[in-house]
Amino acid sequence: MRIAQVAPLTEAVPPKLYGGTERVVHWLTEELVALGNDVTLFASGDSQTSAKLDATWPKALRLDGSIRDPNALHVVMLEQVRQKCDDEEFDLLHFHLDYHPFSLFSRQPTPFLTTLHGRLDLPELQPVFSTFSSVPVISISNSQRRPLPQANWVRTIYHGLPEKLLIPQLARPEYLAVLGRIAPEKGVDRAIKIAIRCGIPLKIAAKVDRADQDYYDAVVRPLIDHHPLIEYIGEIGDSEKSKFLSGAIGLLLPIDWPEPFGLVMIEAMACGTPVVAYNRGSVPEIIDDGLTGFVVEDETSAVAAVGRLSRLSRHAIRKQFEARFTARRMALDYLAAYRSLMEAAEPRIKLVSSAE
Repeated sequence: MRIAQVAPLTEAVPPKLYGGTERVVHWLTEELVALGNDVTLFASGDSQTSAKLDATWPKALRLDGSIRDPNALHVVMLEQVRQKCDDEEFDLLHFHLDYHPFSLFSRQPTPFLTTLHGRLDLPELQPVFSTFSSVPVISISNSQRRPLPQANWVRTIYHGLPEKLLIPQLARPEYLAVLGRIAPEKGVDRAIKIAIRCGIPLKIAAKVDRADQDYYDAVVRPLIDHHPLIEYIGEIGDSEKSKFLSGAIGLLLPIDWPEPFGLVMIEAMACGTPVVAYNRGSVPEIIDDGLTGFVVEDETSAVAAVGRLSRLSRHAIRKQFEARFTARRMALDYLAAYRSLMEAAEPRIKLVSSAE
């Protein structure tokens, strides 16, 4: 199958450190190539891939200080994809750019779909998905769909990691962990309070975006500075995550937003580390309560859940990851979705071709 994967230009594929969408695109692309498909990846020029790389811009936009309007370059990339469609280079187009391809690519015959990676409960999205209600879209959790029942949902496909990217390490779990990004909706201040109430050290391996600097300075940093149990490590890459997560009693995820998926949960599971997460968004779909962690409602129930983590089998958690959240499983699910769309598009494509 000749497939175009169209990624955001914001980060390289894969990203150097943080960048959930671009990491998923990388894992999916590598698996599709390994399964024998002819894949072209549209991404920044500093991306690394075994697919054909079509680079609109030489460097990830977040790392390029000369770029002030990233939308301009994304418009160029979309037009480059469309021109290649005119030459019939692809059987299917897979976008990871939210609603940006909808209008242009609804006007050409090559089948396409879009995976929606973000939150969808914003009011301005209602008219977009009502206007483009026939455009096929993929959800990354069932909960993500709720605000937009009018969208043309093809199926839900959960994210997956390469099976051997993160593996359990021999370690004596001694601390609670926070991993990812420090932001109000991620609840790092709540995680600190939970750890303090439990009397267990907490290690925070997370980045601080410029937009969240005030939250970190005003809310999180004073909690870190004023308690000996709390340690801020900073942002870490994939090479460091196995050791970090394997040494954790559990991962804390006291979020306060409709999490569309939450890669950090399956990263923990890959290392056999249980998760204690608030019941928001995708959490009850990803965490098997009582097997891979505990789904809780508030700080008090989180503290109680931490006390039960030692009852869970880290071996069983890893096995559940292998059964549900590998990149190979994700790629096979996408291939099934691609074939379904191509089969549905065949009569229309033949009709257009005969008319020409």
